[in-house]
Amino acid sequence: MMKKFLPALLLLLSGATVTQAQILPSFEIGLKGALNYSKLKDDNFFNSKNKAGYQAGLYSRIGVLGFHVQPELYITGKNIEINKDSKAEDIKFTSVDIPVLLGKRFGLGPIGARIQTGPVFSFITNDDGDKIKNITDFSEYKKSSTAWAFGAGVDISSLRVDLRYELGLNDMAKGSTHSQKINMWSIGLGYRLFKI
Repeated sequence: MMKKFLPALLLLLSGATVTQAQILPSFEIGLKGALNYSKLKDDNFFNSKNKAGYQAGLYSRIGVLGFHVQPELYITGKNIEINKDSKAEDIKFTSVDIPVLLGKRFGLGPIGARIQTGPVFSFITNDDGDKIKNITDFSEYKKSSTAWAFGAGVDISSLRVDLRYELGLNDMAKGSTHSQKINMWSIGLGYRLFKI
């Protein structure tokens, strides 16, 4: 008789463990770096080409019921080639970026997949102003901008892998009649330092 009920009891206990793992809140913090490809979108004022840049910083994740909020803090280098009237310049934007992402995790234990979306707030610290003057009819960019991120990721034990697209939301150019927004792809690798 006990042999008949043992599998059902084990299944019930494992189900309780899964439910507990999904309900209990969790918090983690870690390091993260990324390679990005940025493009400055403009409505027919100039052409822009994707160039490689970088991201380096910290992430944290607060999760409950399979959902999580993931605030991050990065130093980001966005490199762009601008072509106008047979002239070309490589422009670099250095910024402090703060994504605040809402996500859903699929899977239990050390391996899982994620989808995430949310705003990214950027604060520009350098925009290569002299190079901008050489090729455009304005001198500088606004010191802050906002984008919306869409992404997917994989967790493997303490490793975090992310693929994201950031869609620029606001016009960045000062003193220009042309709307300019930065769009960016990135692939990142993170490492969880600790979790509670």
